[in-house]
Amino acid sequence: MTAMSAPQPPVLNTARLILRRWRDSDYAPFRAMNADPEVMRYFARPQTADESDATASRIMQFFDAGLGPWAVEVPREATFIGFVGCWHVRPHLPFAPAIEIGWRLARTFWGRGYATEAAIAALRDAFDRVEPTEIVAYTAVLNEPSMAVMRRLGMGHDPAADFDNPAVPEGHPNRPHVLFRLSRAAFRARQAA
Repeated sequence: MTAMSAPQPPVLNTARLILRRWRDSDYAPFRAMNADPEVMRYFARPQTADESDATASRIMQFFDAGLGPWAVEVPREATFIGFVGCWHVRPHLPFAPAIEIGWRLARTFWGRGYATEAAIAALRDAFDRVEPTEIVAYTAVLNEPSMAVMRRLGMGHDPAADFDNPAVPEGHPNRPHVLFRLSRAAFRARQAA
């Protein structure tokens, strides 16, 4: 499905952001972000400090497989505002194997277009280096803000592939999830336009 075409760059730059590998100093702001009930509104629940640290460690390991969620900086304003990037989906998900894109930003930085801007850079990097035929994204049915980002990226909803997320307890309102897809051809055509 995928073949490495080039090593991962150390950093990606956009007009307003720096996407970089994670640092140990990112753990503390990531803990604060994951403890915020509003940031975690569309997950099963906020994370404890230990759970957040385990998530950060797992994210750092994703880069060993060639793709991972980048730490996002806003130069001259914040050294860590969250993450945006691509990685291989967990094998227990019904649409695996696949590469997904995801994001999570601190609430202070919502509404500025950072998720979309960083996601375009991450998609470009993944499509150019790993060359998957498509990249997917998924979120809780109730998470309209994330679906709006997916649509801005040119992703299309695949209702036939919607699923109950096994990471969310049965009966929880965030268990039903939607799946969006973006082909490499569609992304490249959109970027060329």
